Amino acid sequence: MTEPIRVLLADDQSLIRSGLIMLLSAAPGITVVGEAGDGGEAVTLARRLLPDVVVMDLGMPHVDGVTATRQLTGDDFAGDPSHTVKVIILTGLGSSPEEVCAALRAGASGYLLKDAAPTDLVRAIEAVAEGHAFLAPNVTRGVIADVVNRPATTHVAAGVLDRLTPREREILVHMAHGLDNHEIAARLFLAVATVKTHVCRIIMKLEVRDRTQAVVAAYQAGLVIPGEAA
Repeated sequence: MTEPIRVLLADDQSLIRSGLIMLLSAAPGITVVGEAGDGGEAVTLARRLLPDVVVMDLGMPHVDGVTATRQLTGDDFAGDPSHTVKVIILTGLGSSPEEVCAALRAGASGYLLKDAAPTDLVRAIEAVAEGHAFLAPNVTRGVIADVVNRPATTHVAAGVLDRLTPREREILVHMAHGLDNHEIAARLFLAVATVKTHVCRIIMKLEVRDRTQAVVAAYQAGLVIPGEAA
């Protein structure tokens, strides 16, 4: 039997935490192991409870979400190289692309707004627990525009997209427009497992770290133009 995904919640509003606990308790394969009211408490609890995923708010007192994320994703955080803590930022409306990028640079694997559908949060937790990135479609456009319009840490060598097959390029375009694996599978009439395999190959061929960097590479290489319709 597969072990459930252990989740820690960090939000300074107890009502939000209670709602998330109710939501996630109904999701098979996920268990909430703790809750924290600020970033510092989240780091302390995570060190003791060793969750798989921390769902983190940004604007918390004392220690904010970006600072806590940076600590949680540090190489020496858990003291056990076989266990890494993944972070999903879950924050309110009005977050700027700069804030999103700061969270991703700090090591967050996912980013969602609090108006997202409950199923999106569950899918995000499952995705990052498996080692993937999850960026909500409604924040993707602003993040990509911010990254593309200024120097970035991900650089694409000339002709690197030539390494991709036509199908892989097609899937990368859909990724760049914010579609997740399930949505890509439905649009292209493929099995989700097949899409996952293509995504893994895209990441390897582009020599990037994760799905988010692959999307940035697609924009930097000109495969997708910011503002272009899906």
